[in-house]
Parts: sequence; C-alpha cells; structure tokens
Amino acid sequence: MELDPLLLSRIQFAFVVSFHAVFPVFTIGLASYIAFLEGLAFKTSNPVWSRLSSFWTKVFAVAFGMGVVSGIVMSFQFGTNWSNFSQASANFIGPMLSYEVVTAFFLEAAFLGVLLFGRDKVPPGMHLFAACMVALGTFISSFWILSANSWMHTPAGVELKEGVFHVTSWSEAIFNPSFKWRFMHKVMASFLTGGFVVAGVSAWFLLRGREVEANRKALSMCLWLLLFIAPAQAVIGDFHGLNTLEHQPVKVAAMEGNWETGTRVPLLLFALPDQDAQTNHFEVGIPGLASLILTHDMDGEVPGLDLVPAQERPPVAVVFWSFRVMVGLGVLMIAFAVTGLVLRRGGRYATTRWFLQGLRLMALTPFIAVLAGWFVTEVGRMPWLVYGLMTQAEGVTPSLTGGMALFTLVGYISVYALVFSAGVYYLMRVLHDGLEARTTEDPSDHPKRPLSASHVPFEYKDTRSQGGTETHRGGH
Repeated sequence: MELDPLLLSRIQFAFVVSFHAVFPVFTIGLASYIAFLEGLAFKTSNPVWSRLSSFWTKVFAVAFGMGVVSGIVMSFQFGTNWSNFSQASANFIGPMLSYEVVTAFFLEAAFLGVLLFGRDKVPPGMHLFAACMVALGTFISSFWILSANSWMHTPAGVELKEGVFHVTSWSEAIFNPSFKWRFMHKVMASFLTGGFVVAGVSAWFLLRGREVEANRKALSMCLWLLLFIAPAQAVIGDFHGLNTLEHQPVKVAAMEGNWETGTRVPLLLFALPDQDAQTNHFEVGIPGLASLILTHDMDGEVPGLDLVPAQERPPVAVVFWSFRVMVGLGVLMIAFAVTGLVLRRGGRYATTRWFLQGLRLMALTPFIAVLAGWFVTEVGRMPWLVYGLMTQAEGVTPSLTGGMALFTLVGYISVYALVFSAGVYYLMRVLHDGLEARTTEDPSDHPKRPLSASHVPFEYKDTRSQGGTETHRGGH
C-alpha cells in the first residue's frame, strides 16, 4: 500500500494541534482566575485567597509546561511537512509567530518565575503584578496566533504573486474579517474551560469535606462566572457563525448537512451524511429553523454544498457531527450554570451531591467542546490551506515521502503519550495534595522547573490511610 504524504502530514498536524490546543485554552482562563485571586488576597489579606491562588498556580505550572512542550514542535512542522506553505506565507506568518514570542512568551516566562517562586520573597504588590502579567501574556499570545490562523481562513491585506504572499496592508491582514469573532470565541471558551475545571475540582473537594470554606468560595465564584459566560458564548458563537456564512459558506453547508442551496432549510438534529451519494440518511430536523438561525428569516436562503465541485467539499460527516457535539455541550454548560443559580438559595449549590457529582464530570466537557470546535473550523475549510488561494496539496513539502511522514507521526504519538502520562500524573498528585499547607519546608528544596512546582515528587507514598503520616521520598 502506497503511503500518502499529504494525508499523513494532515493527520500528524491534526494530532499535534489537537493535543496542544487543550492546554492554552485551559491556561488562558486559569491565569486570569489566579490574577483575580491574587487581587483579592492583596486587597483583603484573607489567607483563603492566597491558598487558592497557590494551589491553582501549581496546576497552572504543570499545564503551562505541557503546553510549551507540546506546542513548540508545530512551528518546526511548517518546515518539515509544509515547506511550500511556509515559503509562500513567510512574509506574513513569520512575523506573526515572532511577534508572539517577543511580546507574549517572553512576558509569560519572565513573570511566571516570580509567580511560582516569588511568594513571600517579593512584595505582595509585585507578586500581584506578576500574576497580571502572566494573564496578559496569555491573551497577547492568543491574539497573534489566532490572527495568523484567522488569516488562513479569511485572507486579507495580501496579494499572491508568483506563488508568494506579499503583505499590502498589515492592519487588514492582522485584523482580517474573521479574527474578531474567532478571538472572542476563543477567549470565552478559555474562561468556560477554566471555570468548569475549577468548579469541578472544588466540587470534588467538597464531596470529600476537604477545605470546605475555600472550595465553597471557589465554587461560588465559578458559578457566577459561568452564569454569564456560558450564554455569552452562545451569542458570540451565533455572530461567528454568521461571519462564517459570509466568508466560508461551504463550511456552513457542511455544518448544517445541507447539500442543496435552498430556502426554509431545516435544522437537522440527527442525520447520517453520505458523501458519495451527496445526501443524508435518517434525517430528523425542525423545518425552517436553520434558515431562521442563519438568515433570521424562515424563508431565507441557506447555501448548500452544491456551490462547489465535489473535490472542493470538506468531509461532511466530521464537520456535521463535530458541530453538534460542540453545540450540545454548550447547551449543557448553560443548563448547569442556571442550575447553580437555582441552588443558590440556602447554599445548596455546595451541598447537593448530584449537582457536585455532575460538576465533576462537567470539568471534562469544555475540552471536548474545544476539540469539536477545532475540528469544525479546520476540517471545514478543506481542501484549502489558505482559503480560496492555496490548497493543502499545494502547501505540502514536495520531497516528503509517505514513509518519512509515518515515521515522524509515530514518533510524535509516542513522545506525546509519555509527556501526557507524566503531566497527568503530576496533576493528579497536585489534586491529591489539595489546598492543605505543607507543615515543613526545606528552604534549599525549591523547585526549579514548572513540573516540579507541585511540591510532589515523582515517587510518592501515602500512609495516612493506615493511620500514619504522609511521607515523601526526598525529604518532603
């Protein structure tokens, strides 16, 4: 069987991006939460806020480290697997990636050290400033990366001459037509992810009666946040969808499973798209609702996949079902946020076991929703690499063989599996440790790496269940 280097390169980049994407979307929201906690601690001098900040900073450190390790190879893949694209888009993509490093990564890296190891060593105001700078760095990083990604979907401010993109307007290229809504959608997703993870972990601690006061406060804060952010995300998503309808109508057609352009198009709740037959099987839908949502008119015309030849259509089933997973989980998030409001009376939000158990499970749903949304965005623009201007086949490295692509794909999967396993191990140890302060501390035993910030060594032994005391190898 002949190995297709284009297909394998697509799979490889999809795997790397999917693995990496879950970490920034978590750390962006978590960094803002930590900065808010530091602000409360600075203003009130309440030790509860400091303990919460210290605990979540450990979690942030591990997630940030995994995000850096998993994301740094993506820029190398531009050269190894997509050299034609790199050469063609270097005038724009090159500066965008360098701006992200200079303005964001350096900022995060510098102040993350102060945030992690500066508590009680720098003035409280400086520690708060470091937390704010780390949070700001995450937003700046997202700004540049999402601008570059949005440009690939809605290219603007450039002209293509002899196979090379030349920037004619930096403002139009950076603030391209889809950037605003894509950036807002990603920021809201980050807050939702951070909010539900903190809420889920706080619920887990409350179910076990650990640090009840602190975790009750943390859960209350998150539920208020989610009550406003979850519906806001739905509104922003609607505007983002309308923007996509204007600039990428074929993607919207795939999202709706709509094969023929027409009016009074139903909103399909269930269907099995058949790419070969260009139809859907077992359709279940609400008549006219897709037209109403997309055009705000029941008789509005919705584009179909018949707008383009068959070879220019994305894999409809992947886009169709990924979109429904994302929307379905979004509705579930709103339901939990509203339920939290209903349970406010009498403080039942912190004592109702079924609600707390549900929040534990909901901690995973934002990550699934983010991946589903990413599949909609990226798979939905196929076969284009730069929409309407360069296909994926035109951007792949000419000399790349299927064997080379397969070898590196297997290598990435193996290494990432190791990184993920180690990262999850440390995260579990941090969660097991909880908010309880350490009773002893060796001043010479301060962690020097993000993954060591948990203060939990890799070899861990817990004898509390036998009536003893907790012991750590290495003198902890």
